[in-house]
Amino acid sequence: MIEIEVKARASHIFLRERLAAMGAKPEGIQEHLDTYYNSPVRDFSITDEALRIRSVNGRSVLTYKGKKIDPVSKTRPEFETEVDGDNARSILIALGFIESGTVYKKREVFSYQDMTIALDSVEGLGEFIEVEKQADHNIEDHCDEIFAFIEKLDIRKEDSIRTSYLEMVLENERKKG
Repeated sequence: MIEIEVKARASHIFLRERLAAMGAKPEGIQEHLDTYYNSPVRDFSITDEALRIRSVNGRSVLTYKGKKIDPVSKTRPEFETEVDGDNARSILIALGFIESGTVYKKREVFSYQDMTIALDSVEGLGEFIEVEKQADHNIEDHCDEIFAFIEKLDIRKEDSIRTSYLEMVLENERKKG
């Protein structure tokens, strides 16, 4: 399955009002602790891949994200499986994987048509919106649909961000010293 995702900085107060007016359905609020790992064989920051353990409400999911496959969105292959977070971490460390960073965020989730909308408050970074769909074909059409949707929220295609939260967090850490 391919995850088609578009992300942008945006005020949540404004977005909540717009999403409600459009009929988006609130799905709940989650607190995410995302711990990312780098491979002992290749550098994921160079290969544009990601491996993380996400912990949400006592549940952990191991996720691998492949290379981005288009030049404007964060569309990429994604594979996930539920794991015991502590054991998965131990396995990765024993195999030589290195913890490369952690991202903390509060996520408000909405659904609208066949899209998932997340309003993310990311520690140290601020407020963002992520809109995503899952697809196995017609990726360009689905991507265009997401961009048309965010334009209804007064977010322009050129305001989208392809940089991951981890990359942003690590860049902030580098700037601090």
